[in-house]
Amino acid sequence: MGPYVDSIIPDELMPSATRVVVIGGGIIGTFAALTLANRGIPVVLCEKGYIACEQSSRNWGWCRQAGRDAREMPLIVQSLQLWRYMNRMTESDTGFRQCGVLYVGESEADERRFTAWVDMAKPYDIGTRIVRGTELAALMPGASRTYACGLYVPTDGCAEPQRAAPAIARAAQRKGAIVLTHCAVRGIERTGGRAAAVITERGRIACDAVVLAGGAWSSLFCANLGIRLPQLKVLSSVMRTAPVEGPDACTYLDEVGYRKRRDGGYTLARGAGYVAPFVPDSLRYLREFLPTIRAERGSLRLRVNAQSLREFRAPRSWPLDRPSPFEATRVLDPAPNKTLNREALAAMIELYPQFRDVHIVQQWGGYIDVTPDVVPYISPLGTLPGVTVATGFSGHGFGIGPAAGRLAAELAIGDAPSVDPAPFRTSRFSDGSPIVLGPEI
Repeated sequence: MGPYVDSIIPDELMPSATRVVVIGGGIIGTFAALTLANRGIPVVLCEKGYIACEQSSRNWGWCRQAGRDAREMPLIVQSLQLWRYMNRMTESDTGFRQCGVLYVGESEADERRFTAWVDMAKPYDIGTRIVRGTELAALMPGASRTYACGLYVPTDGCAEPQRAAPAIARAAQRKGAIVLTHCAVRGIERTGGRAAAVITERGRIACDAVVLAGGAWSSLFCANLGIRLPQLKVLSSVMRTAPVEGPDACTYLDEVGYRKRRDGGYTLARGAGYVAPFVPDSLRYLREFLPTIRAERGSLRLRVNAQSLREFRAPRSWPLDRPSPFEATRVLDPAPNKTLNREALAAMIELYPQFRDVHIVQQWGGYIDVTPDVVPYISPLGTLPGVTVATGFSGHGFGIGPAAGRLAAELAIGDAPSVDPAPFRTSRFSDGSPIVLGPEI
């Protein structure tokens, strides 16, 4: 079972028409809906399960600029500005706080990478610095060992994933958005070559534009439209502890990443180490993903699991008057990889001995939507006018989610984009552009 998520009261009546339909009730979809509602645009959000039922509630909760790909920097800087205002904007406690994010280095090679990233980030004036000695030790109070250096961004923060997207959805409702849960969108109806309506399990909604923020489901949704969207799933395994005294800054090491929660416990996970299910898309998108597979071969573990079997049996196209795969599986709720979680906990205990007797309250898994260059798609679907996709956030969508949702909304209605969307275009893997991987921080 995934973590407990704050509930919302969904709307009961589905309109026959609206201006924009948002597909997906995660952090990106809910903020896109809030952006549109704030601008007076009629919007309906459709979620096949419940709000934040998948990766938007299962992530680490970091809201970080640290370690970002240069292409994402304008977007994440804006997103942090939105996060700082989030509680007032939503009239709810999303748990956001500025606690800083620290990447720990053990070698001269680590320091060279950190220094290169600091140079790249200088124009954004986010306070980034390399920390050593007593300053690094102060960020890791009680640690059993010392490290060579760290990349520290004091203006970074964190929030509570189980609270944030529901709070944003409720705020969108107060502004006039209609939020429908347990309402899968089966597909898109076209008129004159462009999107004209969505067909849901509850009926048809005519619309001028669609925002597809379907996370790990987006590639399959596009396949039924006859559109190729290279994206794969990666299993992330996470645990949370009971309250315990420990460090405040969100901190990343290969062996363990940790975040102090508002309840006094910690969210823990392996820093490096993911399980990727072997599925038909693993072969279908092999050409695009090959550079990433080579770069991540030390930490990526390919496995045949229950998701593999499910996808080998599942259809890639279906009629819109019949139940879709999104109704057959409402929520991706995979079992966590307990080996990776045990390794993370052992590393945390070695680093902070007070965790030796800590109670593990819960463990969960979640499927991350990953693109070949680990940078998201936020882009019109060029072959289907009227559809904007916002997906493939590759394990770092929670922090960047507010600005990403806003950008997707702007593209959908033709408003001036808040940042240049070109780096996030879906065509970058088919227009001859080189596949550029993000930094290894």
